Amino acid sequence: MTRATTVRAVLAAAVLLVSVLITLTMSPRLGLDLQGGTRMVLQAKDSDTAKADRESTDRTLEVLRQRIDSLGVAEPTLTRSGEDRIIVELPDVQDPRKAAEVIGRTAQLSFHAVQGPATAPNEDGADTEPGAEPGSKPGAEPGAGRSPDAGPTLPDEQGRALDLGPARLSGAGVKDATAVFDAQQGAGWTVSLDFHKAAGRDWTRLTGEAACHPVQDDRRRVAIVLDQQIISSPQVSPSVGCNAGLPSGSTQITGSFSADEARELALLIKGGALPLPVEIVEQRTVGPTLGAAAIDASARAALIGAAATALFITVVYRLFGALAAVALAAYGLISYAALVALGVTLTLPGLAGFVLAIGMAVDANVLVFERAREEHTQHPGRSLRSSLIAGFRGAWSAVADSNVTTLIAAGLLFFLGSGPVKGFGVTLAIGVLASMFSALVIARALTEIAAGSRFVGDYRGVNGISGPGRVRTWLTRRDPQLMRSPRRWLLISSALVAVAVLGILVRGVNLGVEFTGGRLVEYSTSRPVDVERARTALAGAGFGDAEVTTAGAGDLSVRTGKLDNDGEHALRAALAEEGGKTTKVRDELIGPSLGDELRRNALIALGIAVLVQLAYLAVRFRWTFAVAAVGALVHDVIVLVGAFAWLGRTVDGIFLAALLTVIGYSVNDSVVVFDRVRELWAKARRRPVAEVANRAVLQTVPRTLNTGMGALFILTALAVLGGDSLADFALALLIGICVGTYSSVMTAVPAALVLERSSKAPPPARKRSPGRRSGTRTARRDPLDNGARV
Repeated sequence: MTRATTVRAVLAAAVLLVSVLITLTMSPRLGLDLQGGTRMVLQAKDSDTAKADRESTDRTLEVLRQRIDSLGVAEPTLTRSGEDRIIVELPDVQDPRKAAEVIGRTAQLSFHAVQGPATAPNEDGADTEPGAEPGSKPGAEPGAGRSPDAGPTLPDEQGRALDLGPARLSGAGVKDATAVFDAQQGAGWTVSLDFHKAAGRDWTRLTGEAACHPVQDDRRRVAIVLDQQIISSPQVSPSVGCNAGLPSGSTQITGSFSADEARELALLIKGGALPLPVEIVEQRTVGPTLGAAAIDASARAALIGAAATALFITVVYRLFGALAAVALAAYGLISYAALVALGVTLTLPGLAGFVLAIGMAVDANVLVFERAREEHTQHPGRSLRSSLIAGFRGAWSAVADSNVTTLIAAGLLFFLGSGPVKGFGVTLAIGVLASMFSALVIARALTEIAAGSRFVGDYRGVNGISGPGRVRTWLTRRDPQLMRSPRRWLLISSALVAVAVLGILVRGVNLGVEFTGGRLVEYSTSRPVDVERARTALAGAGFGDAEVTTAGAGDLSVRTGKLDNDGEHALRAALAEEGGKTTKVRDELIGPSLGDELRRNALIALGIAVLVQLAYLAVRFRWTFAVAAVGALVHDVIVLVGAFAWLGRTVDGIFLAALLTVIGYSVNDSVVVFDRVRELWAKARRRPVAEVANRAVLQTVPRTLNTGMGALFILTALAVLGGDSLADFALALLIGICVGTYSSVMTAVPAALVLERSSKAPPPARKRSPGRRSGTRTARRDPLDNGARV
């Protein structure tokens, strides 16, 4: 065993040991879509006194944190997103009405002097009490004609409109607020206030001025206003003298409160007013059973898919395939440990990405083994270990380029995605890096140790790379000239695009609520309810515009326009009349402005993905290859969107994640083919490029098929076992990978050949061999050759 192999083995053992330790001692951080709960996105708005910037949004977040902590929610999470958005995550909260009410109230508390009953102007301009004179002007608003410096006109607790003076104190002057049950005076639950020193003097002055008016006079009252509503307007006690006023610590707000109402009011006052008003632009609620079912389904799909993939590569590559399967298991352990150690929140799309990456992790091993097969076939006299090392060396360029393109797609998902889609991008990126380590370190160490065994070298049928393989043998014998007529393949691709575009135009794209705005709620009922009965029940309850469809095993999915939490509660009650006990399984609310933004960001993400991939490929390859690969990429995007249009499937954020993954996969395949075209063309610069391309395609077809099979095993398991939550995601990737596998060979290569006819650039130059120095060539020696000769 060479020193390099020893280093790789020790490094692999160390990383695996640390991964096992992390797995046994740390738990994963589950997103709300897996553990159940409510996620809200709040949009801060400009107010008269503050602009919605980073600083004021941070102050708003801290006030919200105090309110939510007082609600008793276990381990809530509040973070700022961008300049003016706040993300609130409330684990285990299934009915967010209470939380939304407390969060959304601005709690603008103010104290006003009462100037008397509200007045309205009559015909000759004199002020009279409303209703006192029949000549009062119809439609006149209470308080009209008052001084512009006067306060608002608001109804008191009994509904009588009062003219108020300007605000004399604000909620910022309140030092403490507590809910107290007053049994002595029979006032029930009240809220006791304690003011800061300066505000306490203002309060004493305000109540002292009110005490100068006669008892039972409205002007002897002080109005306490919360969010433009009088919550209490008590009379100053007759025992308080004129200009004497009440001291700070003896103030109570009365208002026939219940215990919960008094505690909530004290919480809002003590927490303080929000520096900025906030609007709920997104709200998602997931039931705990849905998340648990998704975890179980994904785990089953991962085990079955990984087992099928391991069995496949073992059958194809024998012993080396079995060792790659061991490295695949190590990859799963390392990537899981990395997710846990980095504190990455594992979301449902992220979980799917973790499972998908298991299938894609086979790619690097397949590239190496196929290249080693070629080397061993071309140089039968080489030792098995030399062929294997040459395979790793020759496949490095394709492995690096293909993984970089996938990392680009993962980066775009993270930076341009939203919510759970970001988690998919992180998981995919970690999976790519972990797969590189498992293939280039763990699998290489295992296979090099095995290749050094005399038994493995002597028995050609055991190792898996001594022969060219059945697919390669069949292609070599038949030698099909696939690239003889490249325009024929381009016509077939154009026909596929035309069918897809026809589906988009005729059937239309079914945009999810995430892109259109509105609300989508999924319910489970104790009694079966068909769609027509559910529609009739909802129409009778005033929800005639609701779209009702089936979801899952007998569940109902209801999609509406703008619908608040109280409306959702009424909708659920209407369904309960037909279906008995009705449980909310999933709930998504997207504001119209956020829907427009997400739809715009999705288009921007696709545009940036195309441009970034084009730029990278143009740097790494010829411009003709780059344009052809991006053309195949666009072909895949259109065909996938068209397929979903024909199938009537929903296009949402999860579909966008699948689409960007398909983009990375498509470019990945094209890179492998073009890398081989470049290599062969550099060796035979006088040979026609069509002949070179045909040879490159035939040499890379075994890799393309074997890699695709590995991913298809995983995706089929996800589609069949992953449940409704992952069905569309797996379907999109299944279609995308099949189309991408086809287009990387039958669209990208023919397009490059057509472009090369008009290109004047010379063929690529051959790379200088590392052994070439000063015009002399030194043969590369086998690492096991000690130089002795007989």
